[in-house]
Amino acid sequence: MLSEPRSGRLASWGNALLGGFVAPDDAALAIVGEDAVHRVEGIPGEAGPIGLTLALGRLRALGATGLRVALPAPGHPLGLSGPPEFNARALEAEEAVVCQGAGLGLVPEVYEAGPDGDVHVEVVWHCLPVREAPPADVPSLGEAERELAEALREATEVLTRLDVAGSGPVAEAAVDAYRARAERGREVLAPGYPPRAVRVLELAQRVGLLISVAHGSGHGGAVSASEMGARAVALQPVERTARRAQVAAYNAFVEERERGRG
Repeated sequence: MLSEPRSGRLASWGNALLGGFVAPDDAALAIVGEDAVHRVEGIPGEAGPIGLTLALGRLRALGATGLRVALPAPGHPLGLSGPPEFNARALEAEEAVVCQGAGLGLVPEVYEAGPDGDVHVEVVWHCLPVREAPPADVPSLGEAERELAEALREATEVLTRLDVAGSGPVAEAAVDAYRARAERGREVLAPGYPPRAVRVLELAQRVGLLISVAHGSGHGGAVSASEMGARAVALQPVERTARRAQVAAYNAFVEERERGRG
């Protein structure tokens, strides 16, 4: 949850490009981030993989008016609308982007290459047909913000009840990573997004931080397998709420534009 999904970068900076807030090359650089290269294969009319800048232009020409994020998990097709082939690929990758207006979706496949200490990451986005329908289980920003406030309280209570260590090297490293990200990363959401979306995404990341601490801080006071299982079960609805809020934040650009047209 602490790591920014590649689908989030693609959707937010792609939306900024479609909205005229950033230049094509700037959007592509932001989407690639620390990866070596991103390519898109399967774009209608293209014989092979193409670069991000060209791909985003092609998607706009094919009718894309906005990009939505899906972050599905087993039993929770969050942000998906079908068909089954696309949903299966998205579930395997645990993320996807749906191109509104074009009937297309993008699923990332990540490759690592190079020797130890010099590994670079390449990403191929597979373009597939999608069903034009409302995405599954995506809340509004207002709903997401309210749910997250409650989830933050629940997560704190769960960690306290299960005696999960709130300090120590793992927890401290998680907190440091979150703070470093917050310091450098106000552009996790690209220009053009409403301030409330930034606020919701930051709160979702804070809830994700607590979940990461719970899963990564050792056993705490939970010394039996049943107690460890209880911790995981208790945190499942909290994690689900945080993922729903992430999707709501990334999709806020499209929702705002739709309301503006209404």
